[in-house]
Amino acid sequence: MKLVIIEPLGVNDEKLLAMAKDMLPSDIEIVYYSTRVTDTETLIERGKDADIIAVSNLPMNADVINGCKNLKMLSVAFTGVDHIAMDACKANGVLVSNCAGYSTVAVADLVFGMVIALYRNMVPCNEVVRKGGTKDGLVGFELEGKKFGVIGTGAIGLRVAAIAQAFGCEVFAYSRTKKEIPGITYVDMDTLLSTCDIVSLHTPLNPQTRGLIGKDQLALMKPSALLINTSRGPVVDSDALAEALNTGKIAGAGIDVFETEPPVSESHPLLTAKNVIATPHVAFATKEALEKRAVIVFDNIAKWAKGEPQNVM
Repeated sequence: MKLVIIEPLGVNDEKLLAMAKDMLPSDIEIVYYSTRVTDTETLIERGKDADIIAVSNLPMNADVINGCKNLKMLSVAFTGVDHIAMDACKANGVLVSNCAGYSTVAVADLVFGMVIALYRNMVPCNEVVRKGGTKDGLVGFELEGKKFGVIGTGAIGLRVAAIAQAFGCEVFAYSRTKKEIPGITYVDMDTLLSTCDIVSLHTPLNPQTRGLIGKDQLALMKPSALLINTSRGPVVDSDALAEALNTGKIAGAGIDVFETEPPVSESHPLLTAKNVIATPHVAFATKEALEKRAVIVFDNIAKWAKGEPQNVM
């Protein structure tokens, strides 16, 4: 069998290949591409003879899937698979596995980095101190005692909730599946939005969550509230959020994800909106998380090769 690692996975090339050789059956031939390309023709050329493809967040559209005639298994080095043509995979009998769990710690860390940066005015403080300024107008807020809302209580959402509790926040949650978690109060989404000082999004992107937070939902939020999105860009209506920020309907936002992968257009409305901290889809990207991810990628392949597939989408 032939495995094509179709793009870099964020781990040193030598280390990545050593991990693959250690974890995979010896009869799997490994081909590794250390450059990232996005055009369909090149992706098909790279994967045309592969039985297995390991991919991170390259757009594996239906043409790519259909063009990889030998493909039997796709090991996705990502939690979400909205960039994968799942219908084409199903039609071609291609098993798809993901890497749920690798970025739980990393994403939750960034959520609170954004919250604290916004609450303590860290970006303007950094700017003003370099110009000989003072704290005037930059007095911030504490997390303790704030109402913290988590939309989506999968692994990442629950870790965010636990950290919020450690900061002394009162935690509210909205999710399709309610869980009995001490210290978390499940409410409907409108109640969460109107009650909470901070709202953090942790939902997958699907037809039900696309545009989940729009003008009507933002209108429910407190003028002092923060919105944090480290899930998927299209979960939020960016134009509506920019308007809400610029008109003072909410106080600030931390945005790690957009409608497209970075580089993001300089004309994107959130890049010029008031009190936004924006990062280039980096929440998952820590050294530790990327190594955890590579382990899961190869473990998924090894288990599939044994007839024991795991993390199947």
